[in-house]
Amino acid sequence: MQPKYKRILLKLSGESLAGDLKHGIDFDLLLKICEPIKKCVDSGVEVGIVVGGGNFWRGRTSGDMDRTRADHMGMLATAINALGVCDALEQLGVDVRVQTAINMRQVAEPYIRNKAVRHLDKGRVVIFGCGTGNPFFSTDTAAALRAVEIEADVIMKATMVNGVYDSDPKKNPDAKKFDTITFQDVLSKDLAVMDSTASALCKDNNMPILVFSIEDPENIYRAVCGENVGTVVTN
Repeated sequence: MQPKYKRILLKLSGESLAGDLKHGIDFDLLLKICEPIKKCVDSGVEVGIVVGGGNFWRGRTSGDMDRTRADHMGMLATAINALGVCDALEQLGVDVRVQTAINMRQVAEPYIRNKAVRHLDKGRVVIFGCGTGNPFFSTDTAAALRAVEIEADVIMKATMVNGVYDSDPKKNPDAKKFDTITFQDVLSKDLAVMDSTASALCKDNNMPILVFSIEDPENIYRAVCGENVGTVVTN
């Protein structure tokens, strides 16, 4: 199979790293997720990764806690995941750099756009931690922002469902899956692809999103090769 894309931004949810543990990182599972990422790199695809933090912390479910502080804690959770993904990829022989939107020089590079692009040009995987570095913005929005900044061809959103549906497939057995859908429809119908800020950012910058299931990690490589494994959201 030949890759369809030259440069991708892969969005991994924190939950996908926890697997059956439901919390923290299942490292055996993480290695399985990283194997198709290595295949992408070996095929010449340039890979940026944004990872969520929901397997450790969710700011929006933190009760009466100050929202800004809760979001900062969530950013630190994404940094833990970024280092975990980095370690798994390095064990597979992939050259990786972690860049964080919050300064933590002892463990990662600060996010510098030109430096990130240079790493990608050299075939290194770049993992972006700490979201956008700002509260009130999700890691979906961080994925959209980084994808636009590094001029990725597509955002690949690896989730626990196999695409975009007209309603929640877990609650509605008759939910209809879309092969393609527009950002306008996603926003007007309030479909749970990404949050509205991320969707609007992608719409305004003509950044397509491919939503697919990571339950079979090999879908990452299939998606990169253009196989029909999910839903494509475009203008």
